[in-house]
Amino acid sequence: LKNEVPQITGYNNYNYKFIYKCEKKCKVDDDGPLRLVYIVKSATRNFDKREGIRNSWGFEKRFSDVEIRTVFMLGIDQDDGIQKRIREESKAKGDIVQVDFQDTYYNNTIKTLMAMKWVLDHCNKAKFYFFSDDDMYVSTKNVLRFVLDIELRDDNELYAGYVFRNSRPMRYLFSKWYVPVDEYPYDLWPPYVTAGAYVLSNRALKKLYYASMYVRHFRFDDIYLSMLAKSVNIVPLHSAEFYFYKKSYDPYGYRYVIASHGYDNPEELRWVWNDQKSNGNA
Repeated sequence: LKNEVPQITGYNNYNYKFIYKCEKKCKVDDDGPLRLVYIVKSATRNFDKREGIRNSWGFEKRFSDVEIRTVFMLGIDQDDGIQKRIREESKAKGDIVQVDFQDTYYNNTIKTLMAMKWVLDHCNKAKFYFFSDDDMYVSTKNVLRFVLDIELRDDNELYAGYVFRNSRPMRYLFSKWYVPVDEYPYDLWPPYVTAGAYVLSNRALKKLYYASMYVRHFRFDDIYLSMLAKSVNIVPLHSAEFYFYKKSYDPYGYRYVIASHGYDNPEELRWVWNDQKSNGNA
């Protein structure tokens, strides 16, 4: 992984074209290394959610002594009017990474792998990468505390979030998550981290990306990442402070929350984040 790439040709290339790259997003001054990059997997039409994140936990200057960056990862929309708005948003905000695949639920694996490709091309020096959906509450303070408490070596392979173990594939034909036996013949999934929010160390991200070249594509991103992790012997680390559901809010109960799902309303997100910030927890 030291400036090397695999020499054996893989069969997954994810050769999609970047429309907006944010090539200079991760450049930092000489006063310190880039510690944390937020990669927000956002739907094309969620303009308000992106703005809500920019004005809350995605704010890059939250801590003056910690270099943080935030980018929003998008596919393309079939509506030319939406694409025009995204172009204007990218020009105004400078934080949009867009790739030319259709932005749909079943393309989330492509979105994740293209985000990793963007990291390798334009942002490969950060210590940690936090992947999030655009309907999450996140506490930057608790993210930083979490990775600090682990006391990782630079070469450690951290893949952490809420881990499901002994979970079974959905075999009900009409389910959104239906998986036929010929697509996945086993009774259990590998231990997997829910895709709404998780953190990767630099080395872990690179290993997962290179593994993706040799592991057959799978449309559910959290399951696919678990397959990649298993293939390169990365064991997911569980933390109960990553909530895959919406944790009911109260100021005390959110003291140690790293991430919580279910914040579809940007105003509610900003209110909760500001309240936790005023309490010293965000």
